[in-house]
Amino acid sequence: MIVARPLALLLTTLLALSGCSLIQPQPVPLYQLDNGNAETPTGEGIAVLVGPVSVADYLRQRNLLQRQADGSLVAAPDARWASGLAHDIDQQLLRQLAWRLDSQRLALAPAEAGFAADAQIMLTITRLDSGPTEPAVLEAQWRLLDRRGQLRESRLVQLQEQHSGALAEQVKAQSVLVQRLAAELAVAIQPIAVAEQEAPAEPPRKKAPPVKAPPPPVEGPKIPVAEPIKIDTEVFRF
Repeated sequence: MIVARPLALLLTTLLALSGCSLIQPQPVPLYQLDNGNAETPTGEGIAVLVGPVSVADYLRQRNLLQRQADGSLVAAPDARWASGLAHDIDQQLLRQLAWRLDSQRLALAPAEAGFAADAQIMLTITRLDSGPTEPAVLEAQWRLLDRRGQLRESRLVQLQEQHSGALAEQVKAQSVLVQRLAAELAVAIQPIAVAEQEAPAEPPRKKAPPVKAPPPPVEGPKIPVAEPIKIDTEVFRF
C-alpha cells in the first residue's frame, strides 16, 4: 500500500495534465471595416491625395472599444481589430473615393515623388466608436485643397448610425459611417474634377525667332587724307 499510493498519485497527476492539454483556448474574433459595394474603378480620372489622415490615439488600439452609457470606453474582452482601426480607415477611404470618383489615380499621403495631385483631402477623425446600447458615432474635420494648395472647402462632421447591439453589427455600423464620410468627400471633390476636365489645354508656346546678327556697317567712299606738301624753297629776309 505504501508503494501503491505514490503510484496512484502520479497517475492522477498525469491524467489531469493530459486533460488540460486537450482544452484549447477559444480563438478571439477579429474584425475589419466593410467596404460595402465599392468596386474597383476603371477610369483615369482626377488625381487625389488622401491625407494626411489623423485619428485619435484611442483608435490606434487593437482592442475593439465599447462606449458605455456614461461615456466611458471599455475594451471588449473577446474582440480585436484584425489590422487596426486606423489602418482600416485609410484603406476604406481610399477605396471608397476611388470608386465614387471612378479614378485609379489616388494615393495615400505621403505620396511617392512625381505624384501631381489635382486635389488633396486632409482629414482628422476625433471619434469613431459604438457600444452595446450606444449608436455608432463618427466625428471628424476635413479640408479640401486644390492643385495650387489653396483651401476650397472645410467642414466639421458628426454622423450617427444605429445598430442592434451585437459586435458584428456595431462594426457594420461603423463601416457605414466611413462610407458616408467618403460619399461627402466625393461630392466636395467633384467640382474640382469637372473644372480640371473643362480647363483648356495650354497652347504650345511659339519658339522665339532666332536673333539675327546686325549687318556690318556700310563703308562710304574713302576720302583721301590731305597731307602737307613740303616745299624745298628757302625764304630770304632782308
